Amino acid sequence: MRLPLKIEGSAPLTGATRILIVRLRSLGDCVLSTPAIHLLKRNRPNADIAVVVEPQWQSVFEGNPDVSRILPPALRAVRSFHPQVSIDFHGGNTAARLTFLSGAKCRAGFVHFKRRWVYNIRIPSAQSILHCTRKVHTAEHMASAMFHLGVPKCEVPGARLFAAPAGSRRAPYAVIHPVAATPEKTWSAAGFLRVAAYLRDRHGIDSVFIAAGNQDLSAFAGWEIVSGAPLSELKTLIAGASLFVGNDSGPAHLAAAFGVPPVVVFGPSDPVIWGPWRTRGEVVQADGPIAALAVERVIQAVDQVRSNPVRAWA
Repeated sequence: MRLPLKIEGSAPLTGATRILIVRLRSLGDCVLSTPAIHLLKRNRPNADIAVVVEPQWQSVFEGNPDVSRILPPALRAVRSFHPQVSIDFHGGNTAARLTFLSGAKCRAGFVHFKRRWVYNIRIPSAQSILHCTRKVHTAEHMASAMFHLGVPKCEVPGARLFAAPAGSRRAPYAVIHPVAATPEKTWSAAGFLRVAAYLRDRHGIDSVFIAAGNQDLSAFAGWEIVSGAPLSELKTLIAGASLFVGNDSGPAHLAAAFGVPPVVVFGPSDPVIWGPWRTRGEVVQADGPIAALAVERVIQAVDQVRSNPVRAWA
C-alpha cells in the first residue's frame, strides 16, 4: 500500500491548531522529545499539542505548558483529539497504526521507519536536515523533524521537565541509579558503593539509591533506598539533588533536564548520541566490559563535577 507523498516545500504546520505527537516510550526518549515539542510550541503558540505516551511515562509531560493533552495509546483517544498533523517519534507498530488512523491530513514519520507507507510526509535523516555529517544527539534528531516541518532552524534547547516542590528532605544529597536494562550497561554494585562512601566522606553528601520495583537493590542495604516510586516522585527527588551518579539510562536524562550535574557511566552505548543533553556533567565510558571500569575514574569525574559547578555541557 502506497500513499502519495506531500509536496516538498509545503508547510504542514501552517494553520494547524491540533498537533499530535506519538512518542509511546521510553523514559529517556520521552525526556529527549521535550526540546522538539518546545520548539514546536514556540512556533505554533496557539496550537493544542497532544502527546500519546504509555501510562508509566506520562509524568514526563505532566506540568509542561507546551503540552495541552496527554493521551493513552488508544485509537479512540487519538481520534477524539481530531489532529490536523500527526508526528510519529516512535516508529513501531502501535505508533504507526495510531498515526495512520489518527484522522490527520498530514502524517509525518522518519524515512527510516519500517512502515514508510503510513506517512505522507517522510522526514529525512537529521544529518540531511541539519546539513552535517557528524553524529547527532537524540534530542537533535527529534528536533530536526520540527525543522523539516517548517519550524525555523535554531539551537536545540535543553529538555523541559516540571516537578512538584520537594518536601522536608535534608540537603545536600546525591541520587545514585546503580541498575540498567541490560548487564552490559550495568556497572558493579561495589563500584557504586565506593562512590557513595566517597561522597559521604569527602564531600559530606549522603546518597539515595533508586530503582524500579522489580530491580534488586539488596546490595545497597544500609543506605537510603527508593524502590518502585512513581515517576512523579522520582522527578521531585532528582530535581532536589546536588548530584546524580548512575548508569546510562532514563534517570540520567531526568537529572540532566533538571540541571542536576550528572556523572553517567557508559558501556557500549554512544554518549555522543545518548549523553547528558545541555547540562554540565561528566561521562565515564568503559574501554571494555563495563564491570571492569575502575572506580577511580568515576570518582575523578565526581570531583570534576563538584569542583567545576559552572561548566557548560552540551
